[in-house]
Amino acid sequence: MSITLTDQNKITLRTAAYGAVTLLAAAGAAGSPHKVATEGSIALASATGLVGHVLAEKSKPVKLKGKSVAGIADHVLPALTEAMSLLKKQDPAEADNFRGTVILAIETATHRGESSPIMADMVRKITAALDAA
Repeated sequence: MSITLTDQNKITLRTAAYGAVTLLAAAGAAGSPHKVATEGSIALASATGLVGHVLAEKSKPVKLKGKSVAGIADHVLPALTEAMSLLKKQDPAEADNFRGTVILAIETATHRGESSPIMADMVRKITAALDAA
């Protein structure tokens, strides 16, 4: 099955994936938010398939509006659901790839420290947004 993604679709995928990592870092990651962001981004860079190509494209950086965790979440959580819905309609296997990539990134981003209740709750919210589609 061939997937056709518009530039806006690609921005949605990048916003969702990189936004999930940003959301974890902003939510008070155990240890350094910079390490969370770095390790999560490295995990996203290891993606394969269409998702890997979209995430690796050289494009304008993802701009997440929001001066608080709530503000960032207002953009990221709907983007996660929208990305999954878009991919499920066109290629369910690629939707699974996207979900797995985001889950890997958040697990990688949070693996160094003990998961705090705040981090566990944010992971739950990200996972719920992925599964809402």
